[in-house]
Amino acid sequence: MSFRAINEKYLFPASQILMVLGIVALCQPWSLNLHSYGVTIILAGLIGFNITSKIAPEQSEETGAAAHEGARQ
Repeated sequence: MSFRAINEKYLFPASQILMVLGIVALCQPWSLNLHSYGVTIILAGLIGFNITSKIAPEQSEETGAAAHEGARQ
């Protein structure tokens, strides 16, 4: 499994989940420690999202006209 496939399958969704968890941590009323680190968690997810979104996904082996011909059949 290549780094691009790992990024697409695990890292990109993990950064999105981390941002959502940071929002939940910031809005919950039970734990002061979790609330204190809410913005830090959001920023870590945002930085991860910015990095992982710049990595292009793996391209299929067939490109160009050959890929379109195979899709039509």
